[in-house]
Amino acid sequence: MTDNAKVFSLVGKGLKLDSKADIQPHLDELEKVADLEEVHLGGNTLGVEACQALADVLKSKKSLKVADFADIFTGRLITEIPDALRALCDALIDHTSLVELNLSDNAFGGRSAEPMVNFLKNNHSFSVLKLNNNGLGITGGTIVAEALFEAAQNLKTKGLESKLRTVICGRNRLENGSAPVWAKAYAAHGGLVEVRMFQNGIRMEGIEAISKGLASCPNLEVLDLQDNTATLRGSRAIAACLPKWPKLKTLNLSDCLLKPKGGALVFGALANGSNPALETIQVQYCDLDRKVLDQLGSAIEVHLTKLTKLDINGNWADEEDDCIEKIKSALAKHGHEDALEELDEMDPDGEVSEDEDEEDEEEDADEEEESGPKATEAKHDETDDLADALSKTSVSDSKLNS
Repeated sequence: MTDNAKVFSLVGKGLKLDSKADIQPHLDELEKVADLEEVHLGGNTLGVEACQALADVLKSKKSLKVADFADIFTGRLITEIPDALRALCDALIDHTSLVELNLSDNAFGGRSAEPMVNFLKNNHSFSVLKLNNNGLGITGGTIVAEALFEAAQNLKTKGLESKLRTVICGRNRLENGSAPVWAKAYAAHGGLVEVRMFQNGIRMEGIEAISKGLASCPNLEVLDLQDNTATLRGSRAIAACLPKWPKLKTLNLSDCLLKPKGGALVFGALANGSNPALETIQVQYCDLDRKVLDQLGSAIEVHLTKLTKLDINGNWADEEDDCIEKIKSALAKHGHEDALEELDEMDPDGEVSEDEDEEDEEEDADEEEESGPKATEAKHDETDDLADALSKTSVSDSKLNS
């Protein structure tokens, strides 16, 4: 439990702090907090000079564990944010007690990613990074992921293991362009436990790359890819990697357009019994039909004994169908009758169109072509970099400390 005497918070006060003079009364209070462990500043807006003054104080607070700078730049010009952000991040570089940095809900844009690089590359103590809803885009996402990769490489040359355990980077429009760099970063930080990359506009090639990168993270417990586009190719990659994650507890693939063929691959992998720790599965609005949902029921009955939350709403079945009854029965068998979430938006008339079938066939053909003898010549440089990174990174390079 957090000791409130070691926490400094201005959350939700709606303060507009432009200058050092504006923030000084609050800094005076901050200075009084002995053995400071947490700083929470969300719901206020800080200018460059105020951030620089705050940074000067934080430099001396070596016991700091949580730096929560979410939502502190509302209304600030894009020209202000880089210098303000750099001051705060650089102040924390030498903090060996730091556990979490939260910069969510700040409208950085890609150009404000660079001020984080020095911190990301050189602070090897933090384990939780929260960059949710920052508008990073492909450019900003690539900068952040590359910095994380370089940090892991620096540690490796020193014979040290990464402490990074959680990365939350949703709602950033990372898209496929940054996915290969994220993949090699994840592969290099093999101790990752939680990865959330929801609502990023990542398509099947990106899902494939990220899944392969995370295959080097055997302790993964949470994977959240909601509202990206997996289709058949991405689903196949996820299914292939599921056996690599025996400790997986949460799998969120809602709104990922698995479709029947992709769902069959994912649930088929779960039916092999390599993920017995799963507690939560979310596959809402994935265009899954009755046959595939029946397959999920079988997997639950035989292997998923710990499943306490299942969300399948918005798929192609009726609440009274046999496949749904099978799922309910399987959950009840393990004492989890209440695990199934609402089914109020099921679509019993849904089906795959001929066009979608053709798209799946084209995806298969594309994959076969890419795996052919000329595939290497056709790869982009970034994909080559990913393959090289994965070949140099093994699970043993970055084990979790027990």
